Amino acid sequence: MNNMIDEKIWQGVNYLLDDYAMVKAEDKVIIAYTKNSRESAAWVNHALELRNIEVNSIWMKPLKDAGFFDRFVNVLPQKEKLAGNRKLYIMTFELDTFSHTNEIMKALSIYDEENYLIIRAMSACSDLFSYALHAKPKQLLARNSTILERCMQAKTLRIKCQGGTDLKVHLDSERFRWISNHGVWRERDTLILPAGEVATYPDCIEGTLVANFAFNLNATTYIDTRLENNPIKVFIEKGKATDFECENMKMKSVVAKCFNSPNGMNVGELGFGTNYCVQHAIPLNSHINERCPGVHLGFGQHNQGSSLYQSKIHLDLITKGGFIWVDEDSLPLNLDDITPSLNAHPLNCQAEDVFSPDSDRDIKNDCCGIIR
Repeated sequence: MNNMIDEKIWQGVNYLLDDYAMVKAEDKVIIAYTKNSRESAAWVNHALELRNIEVNSIWMKPLKDAGFFDRFVNVLPQKEKLAGNRKLYIMTFELDTFSHTNEIMKALSIYDEENYLIIRAMSACSDLFSYALHAKPKQLLARNSTILERCMQAKTLRIKCQGGTDLKVHLDSERFRWISNHGVWRERDTLILPAGEVATYPDCIEGTLVANFAFNLNATTYIDTRLENNPIKVFIEKGKATDFECENMKMKSVVAKCFNSPNGMNVGELGFGTNYCVQHAIPLNSHINERCPGVHLGFGQHNQGSSLYQSKIHLDLITKGGFIWVDEDSLPLNLDDITPSLNAHPLNCQAEDVFSPDSDRDIKNDCCGIIR
């Protein structure tokens, strides 16, 4: 165990096990990790050992690893050992990739679906544990429900943010599905962490986006993604970026490359972050930043399955905070102060929007996985 672990990280490790996974003493856990998330895996492995929960850890190369399937199968328990209430937990930890979906699902096909649970952590680093996992999943579920209750039946949205964002949106929820990442596991779904986001595809969107928090890109980049001192201003007409401004030349180059790719200027996602524990941006190209309470637009690939168009790029540009006026309502939703709903979470929305490049893409697997 790393001696540098602090109290907040250790709390996050235990929140993962208690609130998100709800692991019991009789369960079996398999951890798979990439080299750059080895420390995260070690923290979780140690916490499980302290609880006397059976755990095996295996390493994996990101995206392509010819030996992963055999290593994974070798630590799987026999099917009959999952009798009764005992569950098999698969936990993967990666820093900037999302790998080996097909191999994992192929190996798990010998089990009944109710006998295992898959938890996949992206951006697996100290920040994931020190604050992103401190948000309680039931609270995220309730906050997501508040947004969905107001927006799924809406026709129009007006969105404004303190940094200068001003957007007019037309929605069509009969054609375009909603996605709700909330951290509460649903049977047959993979639990993707960090949690805290609601998103859809805008039927039409126009106006100005001023991204002043961070960007998140589905391709490997090592530049500082924070935008507080380097905002990106994008002008949007009829669902496409028409121009943009940014004083930071490195960031400007990244955005230009994304926008110049096929369909890269299309607004493929309208998203709202709901993770109330994400209050400051981190330099990492990270899904943690995307969960910040605020608005983000995803340019390039959309989140609607195989329909519409295709793009290799998905660039999320993220604001801090924001207000949403729904149809003719005079009282907006304040993304910094969402009142949790007391109602059940809507069932007719998708749980996640992340895919692995090797996965068999379908309506469950879309836009936001790292591609290279």
